[in-house]
Amino acid sequence: MNKKWLFALVLIGLLILGACSESTIPEGAESNGSSSSSEAGDQEVIYASTTDAVGLSPTMTNDSVSSSVMSQIYENLFERNPETMEIEPKLAESYENPDELTWVIKLKEGIEFQDGTPFNAEAVKYTFEKLIDPATAAPRASLLEPIDTITAVDETTVEIKTKYPYGPLLAALSHSNAAIISPTADEAQDLMQNPVGTGPFKFESWNQGDQVVLVKNEDYWNGAPTLDKVTYKVVPEVSTAISMLQTGEVNFIDALPSEQLSRVESLENIDVTKKDGTPVYYLTFNHSQERNENPDFRKAVASAINRDAFVEKLNGLGVRSNSVLGPQVFGYDESADEAGTAYDPEAAKQLVEENGFGDEPIKLLAANRDNFILMAEIVQAQLTEAGFNVEIETMEWATFLDTARAGEYDLTFLSWSNVTSDGSEMLYPNFHSDNVGASNRAQYSNPEFDKLVEASRTTVDQDERKKYLDQANQLMLDEDAVVVMYHGVVTAATDKSIKGLELDPNGQWFLQNVTRE
Repeated sequence: MNKKWLFALVLIGLLILGACSESTIPEGAESNGSSSSSEAGDQEVIYASTTDAVGLSPTMTNDSVSSSVMSQIYENLFERNPETMEIEPKLAESYENPDELTWVIKLKEGIEFQDGTPFNAEAVKYTFEKLIDPATAAPRASLLEPIDTITAVDETTVEIKTKYPYGPLLAALSHSNAAIISPTADEAQDLMQNPVGTGPFKFESWNQGDQVVLVKNEDYWNGAPTLDKVTYKVVPEVSTAISMLQTGEVNFIDALPSEQLSRVESLENIDVTKKDGTPVYYLTFNHSQERNENPDFRKAVASAINRDAFVEKLNGLGVRSNSVLGPQVFGYDESADEAGTAYDPEAAKQLVEENGFGDEPIKLLAANRDNFILMAEIVQAQLTEAGFNVEIETMEWATFLDTARAGEYDLTFLSWSNVTSDGSEMLYPNFHSDNVGASNRAQYSNPEFDKLVEASRTTVDQDERKKYLDQANQLMLDEDAVVVMYHGVVTAATDKSIKGLELDPNGQWFLQNVTRE
């Protein structure tokens, strides 16, 4: 064959092959390599999490890792301002209470879900009715349990009727599990795997056990974010995540362990953010036991514990306060900081000796997490010094929760993050007698306390609510019902190129306004 013809045939074949290969690549597809974030000036944040998300539906999940992803995809009718701690409209425009059982909520207009369908009153009605439907079996259905009916009055007006006056309703509507979902998407697909909301970022992919990838929502109603891409990378070991932060393989980690704080703060390319938070950690008695019902026994335990000695071990990641409700929680009053029984080792020894409290062993149950183990070891030493006979029993987290729920312990340590930052959402699930055997792992039952908590939930007058919550808080402290160990400090460590990260006191964070410089 003529060489010119042979060359021509080869050239045509290469052109055809090139055209075919180009047509099989989706438009806008990127390599999974680490260099993709810098291509064409793309801005990306890579966040390292020690565990994977459970799912990506706000209706069907109840864990912090899933929430950190969903908070970028979905939005709520209301949100709590992290600076003022006041509830403010988000997808809502305004609200009013024509009477104590009725909430009329006006919605913002012109907002669309990421699938192009309209955000409207019907979407709100669909979301809330699904959440409270027993057939759904939503983990946080109790958030909206007081709701009786939800009516879409028109495209932008929702009327909610409650079974009784429900003061924390707006706080409940600000909870990540009450975020608004797309009804069209929910009926067509599994939102646990393929979420659709109104937020600044939309779902791209999830390689379970490895990473979740989000991309910017170009049509976001409040202005498209600067970031093009957000990657949630699973890095099981915190120490490894810190090393990756140092080398730039990841740009962002949070919930820093106190024992690793100095290491992270020493990294030259890293900024560390700390903010007083809503989490509270406390020692509780098993109130169903006769010995723990004795006020002198509880006072002896409380007198023996030096909380300051423990908080010093947290390297600034704990706030010392006696109050069950922390300074970042609605219902807190600073007078509770000094309430309860003060550290007095001599008084503790005297009570133990006079009452024979050291004769029977005490089982101190602790989850096998670093701070819980540290609390247990310090408190065991202090109680032993006072004359108590204390044995520590540790177990993994899920088993610990089941054991505490069943009341199979004498003393234990518990914690609560309080996503809504509302005092009644701390006191009701954890200490109201309605929840003994469920979320009330302290087995605490006090009719006077119950009435105060119920009063805080069944009035829409927020000043009245605050008064009742403070009274309930003070009552628990007067009785030494719990010994508050500390209130948490929420943390984040980011590459210095990251600007504009919003860190909420409840530990959640938002990337809408983040840029890379």
